Amino acid sequence: MKSGFVAVVGRPNVGKSTLVNRMVGTKVTITSSRPQTTRNTIRGVIHGDGHQVVLVDTPGLHKPKTELGTRLNSLVYGTLAEVDVVVFVIDATMPIGPGDRLVADRVTKAGAPTFVVVNKVDRARRGETVGQLVEAAQWPFEHYYPVSARTGEGVDDLVAGIVAVLPEGPAYYPEDMTSDQPEGTVVAEIIREKFLDRLRDELPHALVVRVEEISARPDGLIDVVADVIVERDSQKGIVIGKGGALLGLAGAEARVELEVLLGAQVNLSLRVVVEKDWQRTPQLLDRLGFGDEQ
Repeated sequence: MKSGFVAVVGRPNVGKSTLVNRMVGTKVTITSSRPQTTRNTIRGVIHGDGHQVVLVDTPGLHKPKTELGTRLNSLVYGTLAEVDVVVFVIDATMPIGPGDRLVADRVTKAGAPTFVVVNKVDRARRGETVGQLVEAAQWPFEHYYPVSARTGEGVDDLVAGIVAVLPEGPAYYPEDMTSDQPEGTVVAEIIREKFLDRLRDELPHALVVRVEEISARPDGLIDVVADVIVERDSQKGIVIGKGGALLGLAGAEARVELEVLLGAQVNLSLRVVVEKDWQRTPQLLDRLGFGDEQ
């Protein structure tokens, strides 16, 4: 069979996670309008007749302002060195800029077969999409695809193109497995997703979720205990909301999705905790799972 690992890369907020979910056919990574939503490498698996494609969703490459940002960029660079194919996503609705050129340079150095995907064609004028394709064609890549991750337009053709260049190899995952994320990681990300688009300015970047407990009671009810971590006391009040409104709303939405994921009723307990400047503190990053070795 044909099989291999495919890195999905690009600058923040070009739709990488939405594209991965669309290609896999189910939700394996959270999405948000906020840049830098993805903070680790997430593998989603496409199973097909005679092929298996392992997609590696990566954080958006950017100019880092914190230790966390530096570690996330290093994570992407390490991923590029280990995959069989690269999918390089750009935004049809935004001019190609320095961030895209940075990614193009890194991908070129990686040397893997590369598919340039012009995403969000459903939101762009035809002239914008054509312009992006023409400009992107100056890069030394062979494959170019206009797609809409949101509607699915062009995605099947993209998958077929990727399969065509994959090497012969084994099935890396069982047929019923669409992601290799640990349960605690998935739970934490679902909770974090419910806060992202409700928070303004830099606060979404200052928020991380740490799951402390997932345990089942004799009656089947599952207790999930998690800390919602921010960097300053002033952020704590915003995340909680007036009278606990925001915390309650995000928690209720997360609980619904967690019950689908875990297949049982969930009792979700959230606590907002301040870990001062965690994005800039190596020891805290290690404790929160953003170690240099990830």
